[in-house]
Amino acid sequence: MPKNPALPTAEPGLPRQEAEPTEAQLAAAAATFALLASPPRLHLVWLITHGSYDVGTLAKRVGISIATVSQHLSKLRLAGVITARRDGRRHLYTVDDPHVVALVDQIFDHIAPDGTLAPDPPQEP
Repeated sequence: MPKNPALPTAEPGLPRQEAEPTEAQLAAAAATFALLASPPRLHLVWLITHGSYDVGTLAKRVGISIATVSQHLSKLRLAGVITARRDGRRHLYTVDDPHVVALVDQIFDHIAPDGTLAPDPPQEP
């Protein structure tokens, strides 16, 4: 496999550098981060990564109207961040993508409850 001279090589003992992201990957990642940049929308995604909820329950938990929650959920569904399934007369929203779950879990592991950056866990000897 030929080396790409534009990419830095890893130092001995460090993991190999992965291929640089494509323009399409960069655009999709930026769009996902933009979608999650709204605190109420991020709160909704956090809740949905931890269980299945209907729109009324989500509205109560986040403290915004059902209409506003529905708009946020629609955007998240269109982007493929969440899914919905019918349960009788209501829709339950879930996150099926383990990458989304990991992303949300990692950011909140990184942010302390007071909003500052959480300290890194101690390194194993």
